[in-house]
Amino acid sequence: MTNKTGDTAILHPTIFVIFGITGDLAARKLLPALLGLYSKKMLPQRWCIIGFSRRSFSREEFRDLIRGRLNIKPGQFKEEDVKHFLDHITYEQGKFDEPEAYGRLALRIKETDDRWGQCSNKLFHLSVPPALYEGILRNLSSSGLSEPCADDTGWTRVLIEKPFGNDIDHARNLDKLLGKLFKEEQIFRIDHYLAKETLQNILAFRFHNHMFEPIWNKGFVDKIHIKLFEHNGVLDRGDTYDPVGALKDVGQNHMLMMLAAVAMDKPKSFTAKDIRFERARVLTKIRHAPLRSSKDCNRRGQYEGYRSEPGVGPDSQTETYFRLKASVNSSRWRNVPIYLESGKAMAESRTEIDVYFKGGKGNGSTDQNIVTFKIQPNEGIKIKFFVKTPGSTFSVEPKTLKFRYTDVPAEHWQNLPNDYERLIKDAFVGDQTLFASTDEIMASWRFITAVMRDWSKLPLIGYPKGAKEIA
Repeated sequence: MTNKTGDTAILHPTIFVIFGITGDLAARKLLPALLGLYSKKMLPQRWCIIGFSRRSFSREEFRDLIRGRLNIKPGQFKEEDVKHFLDHITYEQGKFDEPEAYGRLALRIKETDDRWGQCSNKLFHLSVPPALYEGILRNLSSSGLSEPCADDTGWTRVLIEKPFGNDIDHARNLDKLLGKLFKEEQIFRIDHYLAKETLQNILAFRFHNHMFEPIWNKGFVDKIHIKLFEHNGVLDRGDTYDPVGALKDVGQNHMLMMLAAVAMDKPKSFTAKDIRFERARVLTKIRHAPLRSSKDCNRRGQYEGYRSEPGVGPDSQTETYFRLKASVNSSRWRNVPIYLESGKAMAESRTEIDVYFKGGKGNGSTDQNIVTFKIQPNEGIKIKFFVKTPGSTFSVEPKTLKFRYTDVPAEHWQNLPNDYERLIKDAFVGDQTLFASTDEIMASWRFITAVMRDWSKLPLIGYPKGAKEIA
């Protein structure tokens, strides 16, 4: 899953433009990832970051803001690396809906190209609320910023965060606009779960261990349970989270991408084209159980105190928890129940996938083998199996076989890029394997939009903060 042109592509001078550089996502994910890549010498020899936002800063004020928001832990980076990293960042003030500001940005980029003596790569990241995407994309196009170098020496690409749209119609319209302004190879739609090492390891486990793939189907699998629990509530995201809710926030993207990894067929090759094709193919076949009552194992909940969070309305009906029963209508998986469950303010933060195999009953309990992919924390894979209990009688007891990343020698994983480092590097080299395709986005939104049509039929259940499970 590597791009053969990567080694040469990463050497070309590149300008990384971050729209919304003063926002939360840039502070938590983008800037630390770029600093991490710089410290690991995984950025081009010539590169710079241009921040674009509406607030006004002097050069020193902006530099101090970025340093403070990097939240660097003692000993995490060399001070020399931090200083040089900050030297590569400049700022252009402007409103996202102000065409003149894009003219100033284009001039800033041209000055950089002139100084370097060649046309550089341009990577635009939209670190802004989805409602601002359309305006920014149109201004990028009308200002000429979306055009690659005339002599084809430097590309132009755009990075777009999830959620990609609000429903299937909005996603379709946004994708139609993108298709007019950019070629598909220029568009990198981010779902950072796709870049997690543990999620990629599902494919390696399934397709390179031949003892499992023959039984990875409805003949042997009893059910699949995908969980994404967060200990924190919405924190300071109330105003942006409340119009969205848990189903759109993580259900439409992270959880369906986990489902695709565990349920997709083996691709013809491990290239971006074939992997994304198989992910999309399984997503088009997802169906949800009727949402008529709780007997269908569907739940919609809201943690106690949510309506008092800053930015949340006092009568909010937004779910912070959901449990959906679904299935994949394919010859491999037909009638195998798949449970998607996610919640905020839960007892712990935990993301994992349990694959339950069919078993016989003995001594009053079900002997089920379970394969668990632990996405986070304590990343790894564990397998529940049964052995004979020592003694004169024939009885069995469960044991666990584990692989944990922490058991791997430190030199093999400590310098691995994290999910955002990997995504940025892959965007630099043009590898779209870990980015969602148009077909994947549309398929996931068709499923979620179908769920939303009947969503209000489920009562909104209140649950206490720190709940382990929702009845």
